[in-house]
Amino acid sequence: MLRSLGQRPVTGSGEDPRVAELRTAVSRLRRELAAHPAEFPDRAIAEDELAALAAMATHGVPETPRLRRSLLLIAGSIGSVSALARGLSEVRAAVDLFGESPRR
Repeated sequence: MLRSLGQRPVTGSGEDPRVAELRTAVSRLRRELAAHPAEFPDRAIAEDELAALAAMATHGVPETPRLRRSLLLIAGSIGSVSALARGLSEVRAAVDLFGESPRR
């Protein structure tokens, strides 16, 4: 468990555990979306944004505003598909680990 935003434990590989959690959640939701039989109008948007999140998670610590933008697009795209709700919640929880984006 994180004690504060300033103290982040790292895995044995030196990787930020928030990034590992994001990568795991995104991968799971991508698999669930690929296996979901129903087509819906914004499926391609969700797939594209999940791919973008996966890419961000492989290149160090992503920018919080970009993570939140992708999360909003994904939620808007698949938010009404109840079979994907759990996976979406996991991605949201992983994005929340990066903290609040600064207010403008």
